[in-house]
Amino acid sequence: MFLSVFDIFKVGVGPSSSHTMGPMVAGARFLAQLRASPFTPHGLRASLHGSLAFTGKGHATDRATILGLAGFEPASYDAARAEAVLAGIAETGTIHPPGLPPLAFVPDRDLIFDYGPPLPGHANGMVLMATDAQGDVLLQETYFSIGGGFVLTAAEQQQAAGDATAAPSPVPYPFRSAAEMLEMAAASGLTIARMKRANERAFRSEAEIDAGLTRIWEVMNACIDRGLANDGILPGGLSVRRRARAIHQALLAERGLNLTAPHAINDWMSTYAMAVNEENAAGGQVVTAPTNGAAGVVPAVIRYWLDHVPGASRARIGDFLLTAAAIGGLVKTNASISGAECGCQAEVGSAAAMAAAGLAAVMGGTPAQVENAAEIALEHHLGMTCDPVKGLVQVPCIERNGLGAIKAVSAASLSLRGDGTHLVPLDACIETMRQTGRDMHEKYKETSLGGLAVNVPNC
Repeated sequence: MFLSVFDIFKVGVGPSSSHTMGPMVAGARFLAQLRASPFTPHGLRASLHGSLAFTGKGHATDRATILGLAGFEPASYDAARAEAVLAGIAETGTIHPPGLPPLAFVPDRDLIFDYGPPLPGHANGMVLMATDAQGDVLLQETYFSIGGGFVLTAAEQQQAAGDATAAPSPVPYPFRSAAEMLEMAAASGLTIARMKRANERAFRSEAEIDAGLTRIWEVMNACIDRGLANDGILPGGLSVRRRARAIHQALLAERGLNLTAPHAINDWMSTYAMAVNEENAAGGQVVTAPTNGAAGVVPAVIRYWLDHVPGASRARIGDFLLTAAAIGGLVKTNASISGAECGCQAEVGSAAAMAAAGLAAVMGGTPAQVENAAEIALEHHLGMTCDPVKGLVQVPCIERNGLGAIKAVSAASLSLRGDGTHLVPLDACIETMRQTGRDMHEKYKETSLGGLAVNVPNC
């Protein structure tokens, strides 16, 4: 299956792509299925399973599920209207989905957190139901939120598992591995970004590609700017204070005073990333990169490149994003970008690999150096767990994005010091991540049942 740059980078809403955006998307899909059905429903019901149940409150999965069933979608999310709709549902016990009659839904009764074993198929499972006046189920669908805002029904999940050896997509450069990507680059003489762009042209025009890439960066950059401007305490009960604004102001004040140590550039990178993830934690608009929990790494590295690297040009941002998306697609196809499947190595690790590849590309790296940059960044996130305190995308997630950005820049720099020759291929690193995620205990995979989540007081 072809993964577009616009699949990897999607405009959405925080705090989680798999736990907030995914359930909202599932709700919208279920409404479409219900509109096309012959049934006249009286009410709606939803049950959350696995990681969606264990960390659902902290990730606003309950709110997202209800809003999805009310017709909200991540790309067009309106925070003020959402609050009004949620208040109305809580008061009346009724949802008003577009194109359907008012339907009974009492959140405390009809939204069920099932803390038993996860559903077969994925750790992030949910079941949506339409019921008659007696509460009997008229229509039911199982959805899996598989990371990065991607959602599959149970049938689609089974089909995807069976399509692992299917024929490649009808694109000119259908690489499914890094080795194939490098072979095609050598044979064609094209960069990874140019091959990715050629693949995109099989589905949309050049103008549509450019407009979409511009939109992605505009949203990313605006998110950084909001994060650098906003202050206060993040919601959720941990009393985590936003820090990006204060750090940024201190860095600005130090400019030109010859008081700043060279390593302060790391603070700039971290601050850009933390600004994004503080906005994400507050439920703001972000871009999956490849997920919300890892949304700060790629934009932070782009902003670092634009603001601090001589010769950087906004005209090359598209090449950065296309290259990063090519790497993200390889990780998603051959392993996972879901913390609930493989831990944080699949989220911040993947994001760092994508950012390292993008930076190496726009700094003149060859395809082999780009692949090397991605491998270095991913290799040094292997084994990283996902253990959010209180189920919130705050601790350790916000700082982790800052460190992921620093690792990405270091990986790109190391790769550019060589000729692309290295011992561990990116494909081997991706496969190692998949195996490590398979062997990782469930309590370290976005359930908040292990690690920092149980060793840090959170109440």
